[in-house]
Amino acid sequence: YDSYFLLYSLICYSEMAAPGYISKSVFSPNLPLRFSANLSFLFSQIEDPGQRYNLAKQAGFTSVEWGNDIYQYPIHDLVEINKDNHFEHVLINMFTGKTKGLACVPGRSEEFKQCLELSIEYCKNLKCKRLHILAGQYSEDTDITQETKKTYHDTFINNVTFASERLALENMTILLEPISTIDRYFMESADQAVDIIKELKCQNVKLQLDLFHQQRTRGSLTETITKYLDHIGHIQISQVPDRSEPDDHGEINYKHIFKLLQKLQYQHWIGCEYTPILEVNGFDWMKPYAALPEQGGYTELQEKLQNATLS
Repeated sequence: YDSYFLLYSLICYSEMAAPGYISKSVFSPNLPLRFSANLSFLFSQIEDPGQRYNLAKQAGFTSVEWGNDIYQYPIHDLVEINKDNHFEHVLINMFTGKTKGLACVPGRSEEFKQCLELSIEYCKNLKCKRLHILAGQYSEDTDITQETKKTYHDTFINNVTFASERLALENMTILLEPISTIDRYFMESADQAVDIIKELKCQNVKLQLDLFHQQRTRGSLTETITKYLDHIGHIQISQVPDRSEPDDHGEINYKHIFKLLQKLQYQHWIGCEYTPILEVNGFDWMKPYAALPEQGGYTELQEKLQNATLS
């Protein structure tokens, strides 16, 4: 899997160094996509983080990502767990305490910086190079006027600029995600996120495009992916409306989406941020698109998940 991508990267580098020298036919339309297991969603019925990692391994994943619940586990415990599993951590959400993010909230920049440092500690210990900074919400007692939007926008710009400079010291990337399921959330759309990324002009700030949220708010997935490909640093997937497997019945044609990503030669990670329907083989949909290592114990995996649900 990794060797395939190393070879692919060398081909891309050669093509940049000598454009036209390598025929486009060398690029396979079936270039494998890279999927990561979101441990906050896929195995959330399992409380023990060690078991979550083991289940991800049995399902064939070699990389994982975490939402905010990672911070309930001590860093040293997670490091010990990963001494055996050797997972690549590709994304962690920033610590936000009891909030939905502080980056845009006026008057709370010092809290934002403290949360940022804790998040960096987790990332460094788990060798994770991507941090999703949650934008935060407009205050409940605030009318969302143009003046209010400007105040929150300016606060967000200042805080993310600080975070960009701080994370650059750690060779880390910031990801910004529009979210549709949080009331009064500041970051509403991919258009807004990319406009902010362009305004920031920071090389280590990218778009985290969750196709579930994009479909619920704006749709136009093909156009959005194609238009913003150069700004995308991470994609997350689930079906609409139930946030289930990509191959579940719903609004998004993921066969088309995956073929589009292969055609566009998308090379970043795709996070599986969905709640599986346990009665079906929740990971079979990946097989045509991902170069997954052969793993034993798939039946055992299904039985463990089923037992966890029944209990």
